[in-house]
Amino acid sequence: MKFEKKSLKFLEKYLNTSSPTGYEHKGQEVWMDYIKPYVDKIEVDHYGTCYGIINPHAEFKVVIEAHADEISWYVNYITDDGLIYVIRNGGSDQTIAPSKVVHIHGENGIVKGVFGWPAIHTRGANQNEPIPKIDNIFIDCGAVTKKEVEEMGVYVGCMITYPDEFFEMNDRYFVCRALDNRIGGFMIAEVARLLKENKKTIPFGLYITNSVQEEVGLYGADMIADTIKPNIAIVTDVTHDTTTPMIEKKKEGDQKCGDGPVVFFAPSVHHVIRELIIDTAKTKKIPFQRAAASRATGTDTDAFAHSNGGVPSALISLPLRYMHTTVEMVSKEDVANVIKLIYETILEIKPEMKLKYH
Repeated sequence: MKFEKKSLKFLEKYLNTSSPTGYEHKGQEVWMDYIKPYVDKIEVDHYGTCYGIINPHAEFKVVIEAHADEISWYVNYITDDGLIYVIRNGGSDQTIAPSKVVHIHGENGIVKGVFGWPAIHTRGANQNEPIPKIDNIFIDCGAVTKKEVEEMGVYVGCMITYPDEFFEMNDRYFVCRALDNRIGGFMIAEVARLLKENKKTIPFGLYITNSVQEEVGLYGADMIADTIKPNIAIVTDVTHDTTTPMIEKKKEGDQKCGDGPVVFFAPSVHHVIRELIIDTAKTKKIPFQRAAASRATGTDTDAFAHSNGGVPSALISLPLRYMHTTVEMVSKEDVANVIKLIYETILEIKPEMKLKYH
C-alpha cells in the first residue's frame, strides 16, 4: 500500500511528537501545519482542540473527528533517594512498564529515565513473584536524592512519555506508540487533502476536528461539540484486532487488521449515518467489518451524539493490535480504506437529508 511521500513524512513527524493528554499542543502544531493548505480556516479552543474548516460560512455543519492525545504518566511522588513513583494519565498499562526507557518532561527539558525492575535472580521465579502494579513500578533517572531529581527540573506533576518511534513492518503495518489515535488525526487530515486536491465542492461546512483529552473522559470532544454545534458527526478511532492470542472473541467481537474499516452498532450511533456509511462502502467496494457496543462506544462518538440535544453521529474504527502499548500496529491497507470510506461518505451527505427516524 503506497501513500504520498508528504503524507508519510507528516505521519512520522506527527506520531513521533509527544502529545500526552492535557499537553497535546506540540502535536497539534504539527497537525495544523499539515492541514493548513487544505482548509479555509483553522480554529483552536482554550484547551487545545484544533479544527480546520472548509466552507466556514455554511449553515449546515458536518464534523469528521479524531482525538490527538496519547496515554502517559505523571510524576506523583519522589523518594528521598531519588526514585520516582507515578500515576496514570489515561489508560497507561503498568504491565509493559518494567525496563522501558522514558522521557520525563521536566522544567528544563527532557530528562531520561528507566522503569526499573528487580532482576529475575532476586525475585524468585515462582507463583509468588511480584507483578507490575501502579504502587510498585518506579522510575530511576540516575539521581541519588530527591534534591538531585528536582535540580534536574523534575517535580511532581511532570509528564512522562515513552520515546518509541514510528516504523513500517513487512510493508504491511505501521507500528508506533500513540497510533491510538493520532492515526485518526492523520486519516481525517488526508480526507481534507483529497477534497482539496481533487477539487471537490461540498454543500455544507466541513469541520475536520482533532480533539484533546479523549483518554481521560472524552472531554475535548464534549467541549468542542458545544462550540461547533454540528448537524452530523463522523468519528474515527481505533478498535481491537481480536485475532491475536489471549483475546476472547465472544466478549470483544471479531475484528481483524487487514479486513477493512469497522462500522460500529451502538445506541449512540445514528442509524441514518451508519447506513449511509455502509451503503457507501458497498457502492464503492470498500471492505468493511461490523462491531457492536452495548451501552457506549467509549469513543468521542458518545460525546458528540449526546451533545446539543442529540447530534446524529457514527463511528468508523480502525483495527489495531496491542492497544496502549508502545508497539501498536495497524494495517496500511485499512488506513487507506478508512480514509477512502470517510471521503466517499462525505461526498454523499446532503444538508436536506432526513435525519429523524420518524
